[in-house]
Amino acid sequence: MVAGENLAWGTEDFRTMPEDNSTAVVVSPPLGAHPDAREVEMVERKGRGHPDSICDALAEAFGISLTRFYYERCGRVLHHNVDKVLLAAGSSAPRFGGGEVIAPFEIYLAGRATQDIDGTPVPVADIAEQTTRAWLRANLHALDTERHVRIHTVVRAGSPVLSALVGGERAQRVRANDTSFAVGYAPPSRLEQIVLAVEQALTAPSTVATHPMLGEDVKVMGVRRGQQIDLTIACAIVDRHVRTLVDYVEAKTTIAGLAERAARAQASHVAVAVNTADDVDAGRVYLTVTGTSAEAGDDGQTGRGNRVGGLITPCRPMTLEAAAGKNVVSHVGKSYSIVAHRIANELVASLPDVAEATCVLVSRIGQPVDTPQVVELQIQTRNGVALDVVRAPATAVARTCLRDISELSALLIQHASIESPAMWPGVRLF
Repeated sequence: MVAGENLAWGTEDFRTMPEDNSTAVVVSPPLGAHPDAREVEMVERKGRGHPDSICDALAEAFGISLTRFYYERCGRVLHHNVDKVLLAAGSSAPRFGGGEVIAPFEIYLAGRATQDIDGTPVPVADIAEQTTRAWLRANLHALDTERHVRIHTVVRAGSPVLSALVGGERAQRVRANDTSFAVGYAPPSRLEQIVLAVEQALTAPSTVATHPMLGEDVKVMGVRRGQQIDLTIACAIVDRHVRTLVDYVEAKTTIAGLAERAARAQASHVAVAVNTADDVDAGRVYLTVTGTSAEAGDDGQTGRGNRVGGLITPCRPMTLEAAAGKNVVSHVGKSYSIVAHRIANELVASLPDVAEATCVLVSRIGQPVDTPQVVELQIQTRNGVALDVVRAPATAVARTCLRDISELSALLIQHASIESPAMWPGVRLF
C-alpha cells in the first residue's frame, strides 16, 4: 500500500472530537500489529544496578527530595528539573575472594532548581548528596558508599521565564515548560512481561539476600521468534562471594535457573544464556567488586535506559524523553508519559470492547498542561467492533485522566520513595 493511501482526514476511522479550540481527542486504528502478533519481537530491561538505571534513579530521587522540601517550606512545588545525571566509571581490580576499587566512580548531578525561598537559601547540594547516598545504600548491597563513589552537584537557578510556568498563585493554571510528546500503551506483550519478571526475580532483595554473589547490575535482552524466546542476561558477579572459577560457573547456573523459573510462568519455549562474553578457559569473566559495572566497565547517563513503563520496546512507539528527575508539575516530558500510560491502561481495563490501546499526547510550551495540542488514541477493538462504538467512552476516559494531571505532585509527595523512585501508583517510571 502506498504511504498515506486510504488514510484521509475526516473519514470514519479518523475523527476529531474537540472539546474547545485547543484540545482534540483523535480515536484511530492502531498503526501496526500488537507485538504479540508479530513474528519477531525484541524487549530490553536494565536492572537497577546498571549505570544508566543508577542515573535515572538518582535523578528521580533527587527530584522527589526537592519536591518535598519545597512543599514543606512554602506549600507548593517550585521550579526544578534535575534530569541530567552523568556517571563516569571508576577503575577496579576484582579477583576471586575479593578485589579492590582503585578509583571510585564519579556521579555528577546537574540541572536547574529554585535556590532560595523568600531569601533563605535552599541546601540543594546537601539534598543531592544525602539523597544519592541513601539510594545507593538501599540498592547496591556490595557498594561502600563512602569509598567507592564521589558525588558532584552542579545545579543552578532556572530561567525566570521557565520558572514562571510552574505557577505562582494557586488559582493560576500551570503551563507546560516544553513542547514534546509522550506515549503510553496497554496491555503488555508476553515477552515484555517475561523480560520484566526475569530482571525483577534476579534483583529482588530476597534473591540478593540468598545469593549475595549476584550484583544488581543486570541487563536482560529478550528476543522472540515465533514461539521461541531467547533471553541474553548480563549479571555482575560480586568477587568476594565467589572464591574460584568453579564458584563463578555455579553462580551462572544459579542465574540461569532463576531466570528460567521466572520466564516459564509465562512461556514454555525459553532459552537462557548468561554472561556470554565470558571466556572461562582463559579466566576472563564478569567479576566485580561492587556488583555494578560502574566501578570500571561502563559509564551511565539519565535517559539512556528504560522508558516509562520500565522497558525498552523497539516494537512500540516510543519517546526519547527522560522522565526521571523532571518537575512533575510543569514538565510534560514526565507528566504526559505517566498520564499516557494511565489512559492506555484505563481504556483496556474499563472498556470491554478495547483489546489494546496506545495513547499519544503532544504539548505546547506555555499552554496549560491539562490541555494538550492533541490526544491520539490508537485503539484495537475486540471481535471487529467498530471504532464508533468506543469513540465516546474512550474520549471520556482520556479527558478524565487529563483532568487528574494536577494530582500527580500530590501523589509524589505522599507516596514516592527515595529508595524505590521508579514506582509510581500504577506506572513504572523507568
